Amino acid sequence: MTTPTDKSGTAEREATDLRAAAADFTWLLDRFATQTAGVVDAIAVSSDGLLIAVSQLREQADSERLAAIVSGVTSLAAGASGNYGLGELNKVIIDLEGGHVLVSSIGCGAVLGVVTTKEAKLGNIAYEMTLFTNRAGTALTPQLVMELKKSAGSVG
Repeated sequence: MTTPTDKSGTAEREATDLRAAAADFTWLLDRFATQTAGVVDAIAVSSDGLLIAVSQLREQADSERLAAIVSGVTSLAAGASGNYGLGELNKVIIDLEGGHVLVSSIGCGAVLGVVTTKEAKLGNIAYEMTLFTNRAGTALTPQLVMELKKSAGSVG
């Protein structure tokens, strides 16, 4: 027989597990950004366009602005896919005068946005993005996305 105390204990353990998983996800993102040559910034954005993780602490408005850019790029890619039957998003690369913006699917509808220097080796960046996606994407669940949204909302 389950008592109310047992249920609250289970809920507390699940909340603690989610907080730990969110911290691990953010740590992986930060590790990707700091250990990949040429990466200036990296964020994760949920399917509804909300920031779920940032690679470094900065002004909340700057992170949210980048999240909006990444979300917009994702939406444009989905529109192109829908019009031409090209399937799901793999990677979008925007080549700019001073650097690049790359967007890649992570899983659970979330995407990874990466800003690089102009000198960055895009093949290496794409490879490291794939490694990050393989590591972090398997753990990304709707519950974890919700926890990440809460923790990202409290940063800044």
